[in-house]
Amino acid sequence: MLHPTELVKLTRLMQRTQGSSDIRIGLIDGPVATSHTDLTNGHLQEISGNNGASCTRNNSNACLHGTFIAGVLAARRTSPAPAICPDCTLLIRPIFSESTSGREHMPSATPQELAGAIFDCINAGARVINLSLALAQPSTREEKLLDEAFNRALSRGVLIAAAAGNQGMLGSSVITRHPWVIPVVACDLRGYPINESNLGSTIGTRGLSAPGDNITGLGAEGQILTMGGTSVAVPFVTGAIALLWSQFPDATAAQIKLALMSQPQNFQQVTTRQTGGGRVQFHLPRRGSVVPPLLDAESAWQILSTVNTRRQTA
Repeated sequence: MLHPTELVKLTRLMQRTQGSSDIRIGLIDGPVATSHTDLTNGHLQEISGNNGASCTRNNSNACLHGTFIAGVLAARRTSPAPAICPDCTLLIRPIFSESTSGREHMPSATPQELAGAIFDCINAGARVINLSLALAQPSTREEKLLDEAFNRALSRGVLIAAAAGNQGMLGSSVITRHPWVIPVVACDLRGYPINESNLGSTIGTRGLSAPGDNITGLGAEGQILTMGGTSVAVPFVTGAIALLWSQFPDATAAQIKLALMSQPQNFQQVTTRQTGGGRVQFHLPRRGSVVPPLLDAESAWQILSTVNTRRQTA
């Protein structure tokens, strides 16, 4: 059975780099057990919110979830977690309350809370934001505010990867409908979507699939946990974006995103041309499935490497 990072061809990229501290990842989630021995790497920073960045109850849903997602992204490479980009800077912006204990499949936040957290991450210099969450109590007014937050991310060149949801339904949400957001579907280690993962035309057109079944990671109290769902799949995409930007710091957000959207079988069809101002534009084949393709980090690296070489020789 493939390792999760091998399934999405992250292994070679992880061998090339552990990430750059200049690349800041906004983690909008629960608080994180920042004293965990596999996380104390000097690259964790708190963004103040209604809740503190560090856990006060290690058995709470919020702490378990936040610490697990943080481990997928930024644990030490010697840890049991995937540990995709440990040298990137992780901006911890807690949004979930520690009021209950136990483990939820996927925590939620109101659109207003999420919009505020996104604005905070953008203002703190995040290059990419990880949304391993769902929305609760949506209202039209709050959804407009959230749309404004996504538009701000677009205008600032901040990429957003978000969970497609775990209701096992066809459709989209106010999060996954926004054209700048990259929806992430959870798949098993054969690359097939898990039963719980939401699918849909918008998700299939604009999204990616990533490992989200029986993923091993960090527990808040030092134990090893196994979790699944679309929230667990998101940091594989977020981490790939952070590593690609670490390798190609001059790439624009649009170039990073479009390189990820291309697929290896279409690599020869992906063309680039220089446009006014030296920008590079990608022309990608259209998709027609409710299931998005697997993340292919190596293919994205090859495309960005080609673009970078052309830029240097132009």
